[in-house]
Amino acid sequence: MEFLQLRCFVTVAEMLHFGRAAQHLEMLPASLGRQIRLLEERLGVRLLSRTTRNVSLTEAGSMLLPEALEIIRRVEQLEAKLREHKNQKAALLRIGAIDSAAAGLLPQLLPRFRELHPEVVVQLIEQKTIRLLPKILSGHLDIAIVRPPETPDPRLEFHPLFHETAVVACPEGHSLAEYEEVDVHQLVDQPLIVPDRKSRPHSHDLSMQLFIEAGLSARVVQIAEEKQTIVNLVGRGMGIAIVPRWASRLGVKGVRFVSLKVTQTSTRNKLALAACWMRDTKDPTREAFMSLLSENLSSIAATA
Repeated sequence: MEFLQLRCFVTVAEMLHFGRAAQHLEMLPASLGRQIRLLEERLGVRLLSRTTRNVSLTEAGSMLLPEALEIIRRVEQLEAKLREHKNQKAALLRIGAIDSAAAGLLPQLLPRFRELHPEVVVQLIEQKTIRLLPKILSGHLDIAIVRPPETPDPRLEFHPLFHETAVVACPEGHSLAEYEEVDVHQLVDQPLIVPDRKSRPHSHDLSMQLFIEAGLSARVVQIAEEKQTIVNLVGRGMGIAIVPRWASRLGVKGVRFVSLKVTQTSTRNKLALAACWMRDTKDPTREAFMSLLSENLSSIAATA
């Protein structure tokens, strides 16, 4: 049996839904189905009963599931030990970060980290949370600064950091640019640019929830995926956007960032930041990074 086939089977068995399982594994549903069929052919048994509406385990599938889970657990433990050994030997720290943290948090921390640990090579990957978490699980990252998901993967450790502040990005010369602070009622008739919810659920929900909590409707005129794109669209006069304060560090001309009055804790929590790594692993280099981050957390949070 191939390891990929086992992982595909376990994911479908746990979710009982091919579409969600394929999305979780970042595979096409057709590719996922092919891996399951190859495993069934290899074993000579049906593992899953599939209809147009339901997926369920067969008797053979129920027998295989706990054994497959144990195999995957053992392999992941071995991978973690080997990664730990490699990192200790190579003094390499692979850091992932969402765009706002890459623009605001890491520039404040990495220069000092390099002064204290010149022997460590730092590799930085900037991506969305939904892309970074699988890289932690696959061993391609040692630590990531992310938005904590509503349903955390139990294989991952999340260390809460702080909350970023929401601001309004508007074109220079816009009527809102004259204010030091605005509230959501002043945004109700403004053309709003929002992130795509599939790729940025936290930022999308923050924008929409502000209006919902105030009993208002947002006038959405554009959906975009990347924060850099959103701020550039604001600079071109296409609308306004609700973004983290650190988005002001992206260096886009023609944009003014105005403070946003937010009173609802539930909305504020949409911009939570957390450090994430593989649970039950030890990495002295990662721990040194986290120690420095903890020492400077208050001063960094004050800028967020």
